[in-house]
Amino acid sequence: MAALLPRLSALLLGRTSTFTLALVAGAVVFERGFDHGSELLWDKLNYGKLWKHNKHKYETEE
Repeated sequence: MAALLPRLSALLLGRTSTFTLALVAGAVVFERGFDHGSELLWDKLNYGKLWKHNKHKYETEE
């Protein structure tokens, strides 16, 4: 495990383009995960108050 970190560091930090690509990819993955997690938390804290939880009470079938 200790030998893996220097190799990974050299691989990612060896060139500016590789570092930039890794940074952008990490930011995209973090943003998607954070957005999904915050949506789950919002839905859990507001369960029963949101339209998607109550629309069956108000919609009529045609």
